[in-house]
Amino acid sequence: MKKRSGKLLKRIGILVAILVVAYGVLWIITPSVEEYDRGAPTVIVGLEFPLLEEGEELILHTGFSLVYSEEHEQPRWVAYELTRDEVYGVYERADNFRADPSIKSGSATLADYRGSGYDRGHLAPAGDLSWSEESLSDSFYMSNMSPQDPSFNRGIWAKLEAVVRNMAATEGAVYVVTGPILTDGPYDSIGKNEVSIPNDFFKVVLDYRDEESKAIGFILPNKGSKEDLSTFATSVSRVGEVSEIEFFPLLDAQLRSAVLENYSYEEWEMEEFKATKEERLNYTPDQPFEVSKPQQHPIKETIDRIMVEIKRSTIELVESLWFAVTKKVALNF
Repeated sequence: MKKRSGKLLKRIGILVAILVVAYGVLWIITPSVEEYDRGAPTVIVGLEFPLLEEGEELILHTGFSLVYSEEHEQPRWVAYELTRDEVYGVYERADNFRADPSIKSGSATLADYRGSGYDRGHLAPAGDLSWSEESLSDSFYMSNMSPQDPSFNRGIWAKLEAVVRNMAATEGAVYVVTGPILTDGPYDSIGKNEVSIPNDFFKVVLDYRDEESKAIGFILPNKGSKEDLSTFATSVSRVGEVSEIEFFPLLDAQLRSAVLENYSYEEWEMEEFKATKEERLNYTPDQPFEVSKPQQHPIKETIDRIMVEIKRSTIELVESLWFAVTKKVALNF
């Protein structure tokens, strides 16, 4: 009996030794916590939202969000992420302009624009939201409209919208914030609700990829123009100063300063996005652009994830014990 127990203990000892060695090997060959976190895709939920001012309410629609200005009866800004997949949307616009029931004070109406000589200018473009029937329909809420000179809306503004779609198609995804400049009034107005007529509009675009991130802004006068878009390009920080809007506050402070205060027009693909209906229908959805980690075998990836979590927990435990010991020693002195 004792002989059997001895053999069993010996086997258990060998098994424990093998497990310890295997654990040690895995500890060495799997990534450190820092390496694993550095290689993981980075997603910041709500990155597109500017900083909300006191009293502002975030209105959520399918595909975009906005803050509405009751004083000017139009959005202060609209914001959304635009991906490569989305610009290949196949739904056709129905032009179902209507008041937005989400605006508690009541939004502008169709009657405000009727006979005014101004277009109901989309801020989140229908062309960016054609990826679902609901998102496209939501884009026609009057809370997403601003009075735009027809030659502006159908000219250089439409061109800029198509260029931003090309940016999304090229980069994989971009974050977009658009709105009227509502800081240089007083303004003329249209309609019973006195919808302000902006003098200028802005658009800012962020391509977020950690250290490789870049951003650009545009400020355009509300009138037709034959000028190149580069004439109106500027830094996002400059747009923030003019509009009094704080863009992308969730970005790391150091990265935010480096990216938003500088811009390079040449770093962006400034061609207009064009795709036939056939190309849209035949488009194959892309892989998520933010997945930058090299593809691994699923088993290896699972082992790495488990080991990294063990390392993370071990480090936290050691730090806690060290803190407790040093605190006790300090109290004794």
